[in-house]
Amino acid sequence: MFTPYAVQTFSPSIYEMKGISRKTVEEHLKLYTGYVNKYNEINQALSKLSDDDYAKANQSYSLIRELKVELTFAYGGIVNHELYFGHLGGSGGAPSGKLLMHIEKDFGSFDRYMQDMKATGIAARGWVWTAWNQAEKRLFNYLGDAQNTFPVWGATPILAMDTYEHAYFIDFGSARAPYIDAFFENVNWTNIEESFETLA
Repeated sequence: MFTPYAVQTFSPSIYEMKGISRKTVEEHLKLYTGYVNKYNEINQALSKLSDDDYAKANQSYSLIRELKVELTFAYGGIVNHELYFGHLGGSGGAPSGKLLMHIEKDFGSFDRYMQDMKATGIAARGWVWTAWNQAEKRLFNYLGDAQNTFPVWGATPILAMDTYEHAYFIDFGSARAPYIDAFFENVNWTNIEESFETLA
């Protein structure tokens, strides 16, 4: 039995960030809430599929295909945004401890990590994730063009950066690079370090 997903609340500090306005955050959270609502709606529709709907399953088009594909998009929109807003509202800077050690090991330096993140953010159409690849035992910056282009099997995201225009257009117009700078000025590395401690 499906239990409807509830919209989460985030730290009040996300409304008072440097470079990313309250208006941007408010509009962005409306999109997040929309993903939650659609996820619940799609799950309700799946629970009402008839025997005829199942019999008509088809890879080109069928109701079950449409619902299950769009379910992954809605759920990706939930998970990505909860990770994104969950580690914003901080004071930026750099991580410390085990996370910094692994960044320096896997990228050569924190500066090199940031160079890779910024370039990946410019190249991405939707999202960038710093993730711990369990099989390779390393951190890597993965690129995704849509809400449902993650997961990479065996890799767990610890940081998510939204690169869709809605994340920055109010504040920066079409200039993505200064948004990426502002994003990192507001990252809460303590939250990310805590997530990483459970993985590596």
